[in-house]
Amino acid sequence: MTADIKQIGELVEQKSQFVHAFFAQIDKVIVGQRYMLERMLVGLLADGHILLEGVPGLAKTMAVTALSRAISAEFRRIQFTPDLLPADLIGTQIYRQSDGEFYTRKGPIFANIILADEINRAPAKVQSALLESMQEHQVTIGQQTHPLPAPFMVLATQNPIEQEGTYPLPEAQLDRFMLKLKVDYPLKDQERQILERMASISKNFDIQPVISPADIMDVRGVVDQIYIDDKIKDYIVDIVCATREPQKYGIDLGNFINYGASPRATIYLALAAKAYAFMQQRPYVTPQDIKSIGMDVLRHRVIISYEAEAEDMTSEDIIKTVFDNIEVP
Repeated sequence: MTADIKQIGELVEQKSQFVHAFFAQIDKVIVGQRYMLERMLVGLLADGHILLEGVPGLAKTMAVTALSRAISAEFRRIQFTPDLLPADLIGTQIYRQSDGEFYTRKGPIFANIILADEINRAPAKVQSALLESMQEHQVTIGQQTHPLPAPFMVLATQNPIEQEGTYPLPEAQLDRFMLKLKVDYPLKDQERQILERMASISKNFDIQPVISPADIMDVRGVVDQIYIDDKIKDYIVDIVCATREPQKYGIDLGNFINYGASPRATIYLALAAKAYAFMQQRPYVTPQDIKSIGMDVLRHRVIISYEAEAEDMTSEDIIKTVFDNIEVP
């Protein structure tokens, strides 16, 4: 096993050389927000989708655009609005009068990177049109099923649901996102850098591609080989199960949890931890990797009760309590 890990380590070191260059290119445009950028790369390497939540103006859309340029991927931005239709997203069949046949006009979802901007401004019918593409990497139009290009990744942005004119995402759709990121305001010195860089009418950011979509698929094969010890696997399962039945782990959370995380959380936690370890140029996953990525995997999968809301508790408070009480291997 030691020899295997050594071989994987050499492979990881070789294939992860692009990571530094990737961030160097993104930093030409984005000031700070390293947490968001790292998680975006984790999602890309682990074949997962990402939900970005934050108030308008925090460079969420710009970061996704910069990501697509840095990996030389086909990119589509879809602005979600209350009058958007599912056909506007996935495409439709059109009758051709000249030969009496129907032909398929594909929608903007046929790209490597999809930015679903302000996803919670569209009604549930449109939001649900994304489900098949996110889970199966395919789209059904009429009676035909069309595969989506690889890699395929959805990065959705949403404003906090308390804001006017928004529709909360249903739990079934939230669960399809590997990570949910909370994007916060920049620090004061970062804001000053943003002013220097962006307060200009003509902005020209020359982002050079550092890796191709085909290479990303190759790197995913390496990420898949990263070693997870049995004790780490048990740690992951304990964390997820503790969100469902905390009393079995001696954690007193009363009636604060309506629903715990699903088995999909267990899978995503392992995959995201592998990708995070890869970015640190390590051929194995550590408990700290699980802690670092765990909140982003779990925060949208733990559904709190009215009692928790009355106590001003959030799903993040509950997840933190779980991590504090589960023994680290």
